[in-house]
Amino acid sequence: MWTRVSYFSRETLVSLRRNLLMTIAGIATVMVSLALFGGISMLSKWVDHGTEKIKGGVTLEVFMKVDATKQQIADVESTLKKDPNVKSYRHLTQDDAYAEFKRIFRSKPDLVNSITAKDLPESFRVAPKEGNVPLDTLTNNLQKQYRTQLGVDSVETPGEALKGLVDVTDTISRVFFVISLILLGSSLFLIVNTIRLATFARRREIEVMKLVGASSWFVRIPFIAEGMVQGLVGAGLAILAVMALKHFGFDQAFNDPNSFFSEFYVTSGDATWIAIKVLIAGMAIGLVGATIGLRRFLKT
Repeated sequence: MWTRVSYFSRETLVSLRRNLLMTIAGIATVMVSLALFGGISMLSKWVDHGTEKIKGGVTLEVFMKVDATKQQIADVESTLKKDPNVKSYRHLTQDDAYAEFKRIFRSKPDLVNSITAKDLPESFRVAPKEGNVPLDTLTNNLQKQYRTQLGVDSVETPGEALKGLVDVTDTISRVFFVISLILLGSSLFLIVNTIRLATFARRREIEVMKLVGASSWFVRIPFIAEGMVQGLVGAGLAILAVMALKHFGFDQAFNDPNSFFSEFYVTSGDATWIAIKVLIAGMAIGLVGATIGLRRFLKT
């Protein structure tokens, strides 16, 4: 058993060294393509967590007009209290709105000093009551209902405010996903050619081995291992790149508590799961590439 393992390991290393440049090119292409794939997955998780955190159960916000009367504000609050579709709400006075405005624009004192509490509208942050009606439908119904109330200026949802960010993220993800697929195809092509070159260089040896009774799998295993080594090494380097992106990018670049993106994050569990997917993808691309490269020998 150990003799066979030693033989397969030795033969795999020999094949890798014989086609060193092709091997390096294959590993590099696998690394870049899987790093892009992992980065896209991490960006999606980052945006998903951020949007959910910002929404925080609040699916719409009723903004009153700046000059709304106390009676109009009281009427809206009374309607919210009696509404069976409203789970909870929070009334933000002009002072509350000004305190939040100062927190958001803390880094721009000139802007803060140019605004007073009287310039900002009162509002109600509303969380609908989930039931038989889908939440999106319920939110749309409430939005239409309160938009017509006297003194109401607009009814907005966090989803609408974040729509631009989500659309941009989706576009970036699609573009990089296509690039990742192209590079994965290139890495597959390189691995296939590396395996074919290796089998061609050892064709005499393979013929002799078959003449003395070596099984097809005994001949294939070193070449399959060669392809998988390329895939695994490329995947390992891609995982290091993705973890570096998490640490230096998502964890440190966006850790300012006063920044809008302070609510966005990627968990260690997310990073681990992405790393596992990258590793599996690397193994798969190596195995598929080796299998295609050995197609001639699989028929015999």
